[in-house]
Amino acid sequence: MPIIGRDAERSALDVVLDDARSGRSAALILRGDPGVGKTTLLTYAAERASDMRLIDALCVESEAGFAFAGLHQLCAPVLGRLDGLPGLQRGVLESAFGIGEGPMTPDPFHVALATLGLLSGAAREQPVLCVIDDAQWLDEASADVLALAGRRLGDNAIALLVATRESGPGPAFAGLPEMVVGGLGREDAGELLRAAIPGPLDARVRERLVAETRGNPRALLELPAGLTRAELAGGFGAPSPGPASGMECLVARLQRLPAGTRRLLLVAAADPLGDPRLVLGAARRLGIAVENRDAADLGGLLELGAHVRFHHPLVRSATYQAATPEERRIVHEALAEVTDAATDTDHHVWHRAQAAQRPGADIADALERSADRAAARGGFAAGAAFLGRSAALTPDPALRGRRYLAAAQAEHDAGAPDAALELLARAEVTPLGDLHRARIRGLHARIVFTVRHGVAAAPLLLRSAKQLERHDRALARETYLDALAAALDAGRLADEADVSTVVEAIRTAAGPSSPPTATDLLLDGLAARLSGGLAAGALLIGWALEMLRDEPALSAHVLAAPAAAALWEFDAARDLAARQVEAARKAGALTILPVVADHLAALHVHAGRFADAAAGLEEAAAARSVTGSAHVEGGTLVLAAWRGDEQAVKAAEFAAAEASARGDGLQLTIAEGAIAVLHVGLGRHRTALSAAQQALQHDELMSGWLLPELIEAAVRSGEANVAEDALERLCRTTGVCGTDYALGMEARCRALLARGRAAEDLHRAAVDRLARTSVVTALARAHLLYGEWLRRERRRAEARAELRVAHEMFASMGADAFARRARRELRAAGERARGLAVQTDGRLTVREVQIARLAARGHTNPEIGAQLFISPRTVEYHLHKVFRKLSVTSRSELIHALPADAERLSAVPPAIPRRQAFERGERAA
Repeated sequence: MPIIGRDAERSALDVVLDDARSGRSAALILRGDPGVGKTTLLTYAAERASDMRLIDALCVESEAGFAFAGLHQLCAPVLGRLDGLPGLQRGVLESAFGIGEGPMTPDPFHVALATLGLLSGAAREQPVLCVIDDAQWLDEASADVLALAGRRLGDNAIALLVATRESGPGPAFAGLPEMVVGGLGREDAGELLRAAIPGPLDARVRERLVAETRGNPRALLELPAGLTRAELAGGFGAPSPGPASGMECLVARLQRLPAGTRRLLLVAAADPLGDPRLVLGAARRLGIAVENRDAADLGGLLELGAHVRFHHPLVRSATYQAATPEERRIVHEALAEVTDAATDTDHHVWHRAQAAQRPGADIADALERSADRAAARGGFAAGAAFLGRSAALTPDPALRGRRYLAAAQAEHDAGAPDAALELLARAEVTPLGDLHRARIRGLHARIVFTVRHGVAAAPLLLRSAKQLERHDRALARETYLDALAAALDAGRLADEADVSTVVEAIRTAAGPSSPPTATDLLLDGLAARLSGGLAAGALLIGWALEMLRDEPALSAHVLAAPAAAALWEFDAARDLAARQVEAARKAGALTILPVVADHLAALHVHAGRFADAAAGLEEAAAARSVTGSAHVEGGTLVLAAWRGDEQAVKAAEFAAAEASARGDGLQLTIAEGAIAVLHVGLGRHRTALSAAQQALQHDELMSGWLLPELIEAAVRSGEANVAEDALERLCRTTGVCGTDYALGMEARCRALLARGRAAEDLHRAAVDRLARTSVVTALARAHLLYGEWLRRERRRAEARAELRVAHEMFASMGADAFARRARRELRAAGERARGLAVQTDGRLTVREVQIARLAARGHTNPEIGAQLFISPRTVEYHLHKVFRKLSVTSRSELIHALPADAERLSAVPPAIPRRQAFERGERAA
């Protein structure tokens, strides 16, 4: 039957297809209620794309718990191209699909890049249309991967269409274009009914059907099947009891089928693999005649061929939901019998569990063992599903409670607080001992902290830690560290358990019961640091960081990276945060992921890697939307401030109001610090001074990056006393730590208050020290301040050398406010600086230089894409522009054609050689 109506929807699909044909990839998410016509629209697109290669996947509810099941179905037609991928990408896909050796839990980001490489390879031969239907049943791992790939399609001839219910995986696909598919209008719905119903249709009956179905096409087609001819012709049946739905109509239709047909449909609905061998094998065990059954025998609802396909996915749900619990149990028992326990252990165990009539230790134990395997491949969420079912089937009440507690912990780690709370409630009614009851209270407090980010969590965690001391000292100390994190988060808004209260409790609590772990050292070190014992705190935290280098990243507490940064150990902090993010991604640890991603993003900002910071903040926000935790804007504000975006002021005011409402004092401090950075860059030092002073009245760990802002703003505002007091406070930490970062920042700040030769020596020392670090923003600021000082000393040629470096660095990283400030200083020193953009008509952008250098070294487009996290098609696009700009025609010419400053554009080198180069240029001039 042709599509009726839907003109706007069809036009939108045509645009997506045309974009893909022209090499501009496009994606579109179709959202709507079951049966509203999403599949029909996808079919329309597939028919219109006869010149494109169609790659499709139909998601099913029973596969939602199996990691990468949907992705495997989509990629199956192009898996022959695996050998064309770089080794890392080929390995992660083979691992994800269980067809090769590799990491047990592949990183979703790497899987996404590999998927993109696979699809873009196919698209180079022929434009590709990827269609994913019923994505609300897409497994979480596949959803994350496809969403990541969908945002990075780049300049590939790929169209991605995803159809999902309104309740589908919204957070995963957030940010991709969406189109809501609603019911048909009155006239179109009436036309559909007239086309579908042979014989007379009373106008009043037609209007009632349209109203009751709300124009839902599936319901419009299914509902009349349950009405007699007399009812259709004149409405002579009994009045409808209420609005009909597609599900109710399908259930009614199923009830009219022969019993054997219904049972066969139920077997197919209960099988998550769509494997005809399993379905037919189970059917035979149940005595169902399966030979010579065609579509007509199955009510037109199911196709039994190379794959088991339902006519519409809603039929599967309706079939399963319409069955009685006993009918489902019998079917799962048959499926368990035909599923190989040796080669497909987890599916076998799952079917056994669904068939279990009563709790049993054997099946509960088997589920618990499967949970470990499921978690290894699909992360915490997959493990939680098996653990929850294991608990439900455990006959021993105490063991059942402990398993519910373990399942709750897994759900919490997976970022499902509501599910975790439900499992905790079940655990609480079992006969648990004091230790496990204290653990329940501790987990409940952690969930509160995750969801609210306010003042409520710290008191709960502190009480739980004190209770745990009597039973499990190691766990108690971990909980004390969580309480400290919650208190630091509440900051100035804390009431019952502020930082000083928690620190005092830590200092009076029992120490480690065995040789101290990294957690023990971090806990005691932070307590010492926050109570004034800077030297002792630095020593203990340093030992903790040393231990963490050799331990799994997920064992490191979320305070570890901030503690390292507070000790001016920038590289250690960034390396640890990066390992934590990678580990959290692989394990599906969505509770910790946004926290550590925020930390890494902040460190990327200070390293001048703003694009990486923005990507990390986007990842953190997406994870928070899944977990339902409070959205925080701190990192986004800091990035906007460094970029010189004056809209950050209004955004900071809004974020501060939200943070105050939920009791999140840390976000208030971050917002005020962001305002200080912004106004220092803009040269509005009095405003910057006020913001920095406000933030530092309440700060506990962030003084390292805020005190230099306060000192510079105070000096430029003529508040020397304020600057000197802040400098003294800064030196108490930098002197203890003694890293190049710490001593470089100290020299930079001292130089602002010094005069004559002492000032110059300090400026040079700051540049020299900071050039040995990865803190590019601090180094660029040091060049800027030195150049400003030289200009005021009327040493204009030397000033221009420093200011050129500063301007180039700021412009390259995208710190526009500071770049404009450097440009103003350059003009004052007698030179007109280039504009903020790195690129002019004949110059290469930073990205083009990176790609050109790799191509000149012999790397292929897929290899370059794998290194830079872009698609091979995007690499090809940039290389085309490079060839045009450099007037070359082959890669072999690149090595000689790259400009001399290419290295300087693609990465910021140490400052001393760069400064000397500029000085040589000045002398030559």
